Amino acid sequence: MWKNQRIYILGAGKSGIASAEYLAEQGASVWLNDEKNIEAFDPNVLEKLGAKGIALDLGREADPLSVQADLIIQSPGFPADKPVLLEAAAAGVPVVSEIELGYLATRASIMGVTGSNGKTTTTSLLGEIMKKAFQNVFVGGNIGTPFISEAGKLTAEDWAVLELSSFQLETVRSFRPKIGLILNLTPDHLDRHKTFENYREAKWRIAQFQEPSDWLVLNFDDPMVRQGVEQKSAIKSRKLFFSRKTELAEGVWIDDRGMIIVSLQGERTPIMATSEIQIPGAHNLENVLAAVGAAFAAGVKPEQIAQAIREFKGVAHRIERVEEIEGVLYVNDSKGTNTDAAVKALESFNRPILLIAGGLGKGGSYHEMIEKVKEKAKWLVLIGDDAEKIQEAALAQGYTQIHRAGSLEAAVDFCAAHAASGDVVLLSPACASYDMFKNYGQRGDVFKELVRALPGVRA
Repeated sequence: MWKNQRIYILGAGKSGIASAEYLAEQGASVWLNDEKNIEAFDPNVLEKLGAKGIALDLGREADPLSVQADLIIQSPGFPADKPVLLEAAAAGVPVVSEIELGYLATRASIMGVTGSNGKTTTTSLLGEIMKKAFQNVFVGGNIGTPFISEAGKLTAEDWAVLELSSFQLETVRSFRPKIGLILNLTPDHLDRHKTFENYREAKWRIAQFQEPSDWLVLNFDDPMVRQGVEQKSAIKSRKLFFSRKTELAEGVWIDDRGMIIVSLQGERTPIMATSEIQIPGAHNLENVLAAVGAAFAAGVKPEQIAQAIREFKGVAHRIERVEEIEGVLYVNDSKGTNTDAAVKALESFNRPILLIAGGLGKGGSYHEMIEKVKEKAKWLVLIGDDAEKIQEAALAQGYTQIHRAGSLEAAVDFCAAHAASGDVVLLSPACASYDMFKNYGQRGDVFKELVRALPGVRA
């Protein structure tokens, strides 16, 4: 398919490099561009790419038209409104994401998970469930390994469980998951998408190319999701709703005994009791219900679904218990990179909270988060670029228990000095990490290191 094609890749991150390697192996002529200088990259990686015949176009703005590119691969971090992409579109050069490339390269059945919050937890849980029923299951996409790295190796009997961001979905042109999930829709990445409507449209592209034999698993409790279903009358896939609040004639819900039930085609199938779920919080209950619906649609047996959920302890950086020191629980929610995630993290505890928040903002409002802070937090400890904006929002709503810390280390030290037995110190930034850290994972790892260096930690 790609032999002798001229393909230009925007962004030399994980997915860009993986795409370049795959396409070069398929016989394409490949250019890999990144505005970062050559010194920013591992020389061993660059040597490996060069040995495969990949042209390294580093340290300057992209110029795909100069090499007469037949196709452009847009890495997730490369904004769609860059002039170079507008020029390419005007010239008729197609632009796709690495996820689209992976879809074209694979024979596996795809399960795609998107939404504003809960993607990583749900994707990881689904991966564990699917492994109970199928011999070969790839888990990746927006987490872990880029899809294209393994897509061509998967067979028609295999499954790929993919976390999908709005950045990855906005340029799909034929991507068709056998089972798609939309967990929830709240404002996020407005710095990139400009409007909530643009962001929602990107998310709904997960279902755009589905057929009547495919499934779309949806959150009945989310008004934006339900509104989207009403508006998207052209979507062909079968809808399977999940709800933690409402009994559904068709869908996944919880009965008055606390039992998860799947109702489908007139039959009710009990799965397990909610009391057996290991991961805390109402939002994680929603994630479990979504995973139950998707796995059931894929043909996984109820007992296999239940066993995987009972064994699942959660994912790193998402409401992750770090240590309990002299009665104070330290929790790492570094993956909480928007305000809705921070609200859900605050709602997960019935103990006084010292919240560490702040970082690189995404252009949204902090009003609803501060409402929850007023209800749940004894201190709001702020770091990063958006600290002043969050402080202004808090003061405007009458919340004054605010401390500005110059670093994450200073924030942890302040919390350790002001927390009492029974409190929770919660890192849930409501912001991206790039002002102070390489990514949310590094931010979370630093937080865990700082906590484990505090006096009173048991060796």
